Amino acid sequence: MLGPDPSPFTVVVVGRPNVGKSTLFNRLVGRKLALVDDTPGVTRDRREGPGRLGDLHFTVVDTAGLEEAAGDTLSARMQAQTESAVAAADVVLLLIDARAGVTPLDGVFAAAIRRTAKPVILVANKCEGRAAEPGLLEAYALGLGEPVALSAEHGEGMADLYQALRPLVDAAAELAVTPGEDGDGPVQLAVVGRPNVGKSTLINRLIGEERLLTGPEAGITRDAIQVSWTWRGRPFRLVDTAGLRRKAKVTGKLERLAATDSLRAIRFAHVAVLVVDATAGLDRQDLTIASLVLDEGRALVIALNKWDLVQDPLAVRDDVDERLARSLPQARGVRTQPVSALTGKGLDRLLTAVATAYETWNTRLPTGELNRWLAGVVEHHPPPQVQGRRIRLRYITQVKARPPTFVLFASRAAELPESYVRYLVGALRQSFGLDGIPIRLHLRQGRNPYAPDRS
Repeated sequence: MLGPDPSPFTVVVVGRPNVGKSTLFNRLVGRKLALVDDTPGVTRDRREGPGRLGDLHFTVVDTAGLEEAAGDTLSARMQAQTESAVAAADVVLLLIDARAGVTPLDGVFAAAIRRTAKPVILVANKCEGRAAEPGLLEAYALGLGEPVALSAEHGEGMADLYQALRPLVDAAAELAVTPGEDGDGPVQLAVVGRPNVGKSTLINRLIGEERLLTGPEAGITRDAIQVSWTWRGRPFRLVDTAGLRRKAKVTGKLERLAATDSLRAIRFAHVAVLVVDATAGLDRQDLTIASLVLDEGRALVIALNKWDLVQDPLAVRDDVDERLARSLPQARGVRTQPVSALTGKGLDRLLTAVATAYETWNTRLPTGELNRWLAGVVEHHPPPQVQGRRIRLRYITQVKARPPTFVLFASRAAELPESYVRYLVGALRQSFGLDGIPIRLHLRQGRNPYAPDRS
């Protein structure tokens, strides 16, 4: 017996031969179930076992090393088994050997796994000692996010792997996502806002039934209620949330728990629709909630509800636009849509805005295009000099989407002024149409591993 029944959450370990997949598999299952040897290709079939990392439980799958193979050869059949394991996975751990550095084969298979749209965690194995540092830096160029540095043999870095896996395991357990017909899960849409702005009424109107309790009393909704629904063939999971008041006004344990549940719903959402009472205008708490959504990395759409009661629509729109521009610059270009949850007016345009925000939130930009863009913006507005020497911006790559996240390598990253970073983020937003979503730009000290140092 291998222990209790494995978790339905499946983690698949892949990579080219001899990067340490079976060693990591054994580490996660807590036993030497897979043969380990320095000879490449020891593992041929996929092997499953109940994995554990801290309080996380999952099924872990060891696979044959990825190789370029064709026909009905043994290597091709091994690769087919690996591809089947990836198709059934909830998350893929792509291992590279940090001491050997990133190889062309690593790049080929990173691109192939990225096309599957599966969540991927890049793991740089064999990171014990300084010999692995150049390879760890090169790993960013694979475009799979910040690599998790560990040593499967010695157990170093497993806490970092835990931190990378935790949100994915939590999200699967919390939302129990059911894949749609096209292989993508439903759009997780959280409807948020202050109490009594019409959130539940809005959802009832969208789904065409009185699914959620509504009324004039504030605070009727206490739990984050999930409703599955389809719009134009696209599956959605709508989440109605309790109204969020300012902390100073939150009283009683029940309201605090309801607020915590609302925050959790935002954290697991793809897009959040902030419902605003248009007759009262955009107030400070609305801006606080919008900022919270963006800080969590979610796409944001603002629904100006009760529009049928607005006396001067043009003045209200101007006031909303002015307050957003002044108080929420990180939401520049956020989509605002007048609606009436009571009559249904404007809801189709609201959902179109949600779909557009979701697609923008999933944007991936080619590294070559990004670096051509970087050369242009630097030529137009070079970074300032520090102690008589100009900071050189060497290389930029997108490491993940949802939201779009970039790593910029600079000669003296720590000295680049925050104002110039804001300029770069604004230029990214304007050049690539990334309106209304958060953008992450991380600075790294180092050089482009594919270009000579010309400083």
